Amino acid sequence: MSPTSGKGKPLGARKLKEAMAILRAMGFGPKQSNEVAGYVLLALLDLGPYDAWDVAREPLRGITPIIDFVANNYRLRYAPNTRETIRDEAVKYFVEEGLLVKNPNDPSRPTNSGKTVYQIEHRALRLCRSFKSDAWAAALKRFLDTKEEIKRELQRARTIARIPVHLPEGGEITLSPGGQNPLIKAFIEDFCTRFVPGGVVLYVGDAENKFHHFETDYLKRIGVVIDSAAKMPDVVIYDPKRQWLVIGEAVTSAGVVDGKRRRELKHLFAGFRSGLVFVTAFETRAAMGRFLSQISWETEVWIAEDPDHVVHFNGERFLGPYPDTVLA
Repeated sequence: MSPTSGKGKPLGARKLKEAMAILRAMGFGPKQSNEVAGYVLLALLDLGPYDAWDVAREPLRGITPIIDFVANNYRLRYAPNTRETIRDEAVKYFVEEGLLVKNPNDPSRPTNSGKTVYQIEHRALRLCRSFKSDAWAAALKRFLDTKEEIKRELQRARTIARIPVHLPEGGEITLSPGGQNPLIKAFIEDFCTRFVPGGVVLYVGDAENKFHHFETDYLKRIGVVIDSAAKMPDVVIYDPKRQWLVIGEAVTSAGVVDGKRRRELKHLFAGFRSGLVFVTAFETRAAMGRFLSQISWETEVWIAEDPDHVVHFNGERFLGPYPDTVLA
């Protein structure tokens, strides 16, 4: 049951109803113009129950601040487990449709960053400010006429912010900005050039898409079948000349190839019979130093700031698979 005001109606019921009406007028269907969506719109316009529409603002707010705004202004507290619902059924859809802009203050912010914020698109803000005024009808028509153009503009901005990665075998993919993706780019473009010449990139993970670049048929040909629930590394490269499978983990905050991870990766790629090479990539020596005690023996370390060198964790050979990863 919703909290109520002194008159027996939910606090801000009229304002919520108006927000839902605006969303319907913008062309959003029932799921994206329901109560949750209405509260999201009010939070991103910074409008309380008794504020006029013409004073709507454009704060930067993440999912938790949206929930807090609704609780503080409308006395409706969403449970913590509704965060994903709010994100997936309202916020994410509004971003795709050009109503909200994601991270306008830092487009390079990683996709999974806890600092992610959203802001109302400026033309949508003008439309909302005109609600219940004589200018509403004309403003709505202008907005609907330019809606697809707005989406294209925002999509171009998102595309520009993505990181281009040139594959050693030719072609290009793009990764979402921020996080470990710049290091993944360096690993593919710089490590491969020096240490896996002629290599074929078979897998690249991305925070936005776990299986962003995934050559399933090629992997099957060399004996590797990956389950969709598998905990993948960041990069998988096949060296056809030496018949090695190079497995890379790019580390900016966690995730080195320690003993446990090495065992996991051996099991994950057990179908490959010619030998596995495990490489942990760091941006700097200082970054490696923080994880030095965790790195597994029988693995390699590559440092982006010193791209011509590999640190070998054991002395049997410089770079190559160990006997325990080569099946008889």
